Amino acid sequence: MTGHMFIDGTIAVCMHVVALAMLLALWRLLRGPTVPDRILALDTLSVTAIAELMLFGMYLDSPVYFEAALIIAMLGFGSTVVLSKFVLRRNIVE
Repeated sequence: MTGHMFIDGTIAVCMHVVALAMLLALWRLLRGPTVPDRILALDTLSVTAIAELMLFGMYLDSPVYFEAALIIAMLGFGSTVVLSKFVLRRNIVE
């Protein structure tokens, strides 16, 4: 087994583990008893989507996926801030 095959296999295993984490976060998003639980699940889902894109980009050796992950990170941060502000104040615009 060469080093390249070992790295590809490790990335594939990590992609499956992250996909399982995404499914668990999606389950919490749908079943979350409170709104803050759902916000945390959405944030976790965006972080795991970023991790999945990064792993996929490493597997294919393509830098395009890293740029997509950066865009998702910016959108995820913005949505978390807006939703948290809405939960605290029930008003987004000040």
